Amino acid sequence: MLDKATIDKIAHAYDEAERGRHRIRPPSVQYDGFTIEDAYAVQRRWVELKVARGNPIKGRKIGLTSRAMQRQANIEEPDYGALLADMFYATGAEIPMSRFLQPRLECELGFVLGRRLQGPNCTIFDVLSATDYIVPACEIVDGRTHRVDPETSKPRCVLDSIADNAGNAALIIGGRPIKPLDIDLRWVAVLCHRNNVIEETGVAAAVLNHPANGVAWLANKLSAFDMALEPGDFVLGGSFTGVVEARAGDVFHVDYGPLGSISARFA
Repeated sequence: MLDKATIDKIAHAYDEAERGRHRIRPPSVQYDGFTIEDAYAVQRRWVELKVARGNPIKGRKIGLTSRAMQRQANIEEPDYGALLADMFYATGAEIPMSRFLQPRLECELGFVLGRRLQGPNCTIFDVLSATDYIVPACEIVDGRTHRVDPETSKPRCVLDSIADNAGNAALIIGGRPIKPLDIDLRWVAVLCHRNNVIEETGVAAAVLNHPANGVAWLANKLSAFDMALEPGDFVLGGSFTGVVEARAGDVFHVDYGPLGSISARFA
C-alpha cells in the first residue's frame, strides 16, 4: 500500500481538481501497484479535507451495481463513495454547470435510515427494517481524472474512479417518499426524459436483484473500518439506468410512475 504522504498528495490533487474544474492524471498510471486499498484511502483522505472545511458527510453512494457495469469496469463488486452536504439539490432546482466538468445523470432510489445499520452479516431484511423511507433520486456523476493519461496514453481504470469519490458530484431528490414495504422495490421503473425525449429507462431489480441489497453490501464493507450507516444517513442505492449527459440548457424530467417525478434544469 502507498505511504501516508503519497495518499495525502493524491487526495489534495483531487481536491484542487474539483475546486479548479480540471482533471488530473490517473493515480493507477502514476503509481505502480496502485491497489483498491490505496484508492479507498485516497477517497477517505479527500473526504476528510472536505469535512474539515465545514462540509459534513450526509450519506453514501453505491456504484457499479449492475453486472453489465461491473464487466465493463473489470470489477466483481460494487464501489462506494461519500455524499457531502453541498451535493444535495431538490426537485425543480436550477443546477449550475459551473461546478462540474462533464456532468452525467443516473436514476436511482435513495434510502433514508431510521436506525443504525452495521455489518458484518447485514442482510436485505436488516436494511428494510432499518430504513425509514425511500425516495426517488438522481445522481449527478462527474470525473476529475483524465480518461486517457496525457503522458502515457494509458486509460484510467475503476481504481481511479474509486479514488475520485466513486465519480460522485451531486444528487437531486424528489418524488413521493414511501415506506420500504409499501411497494415491491424490485419493480420500481423509471423514464428519464431530457428535453422531452426519453433517453433512458430501467427497473430497480437491475441493482443486485433488489436495490436494498446494495445497502446491505455497503454496511458490510464499512464494518471493516469500524464504520456504520447511521440514523438519518441518505444512501443512494445504485443506478438502474445508463448515464445521460447533462448539457447547459438541458431540462430533465425523470418519471418514477406512482413514486412521482424529479425535474431539474442545468444552467
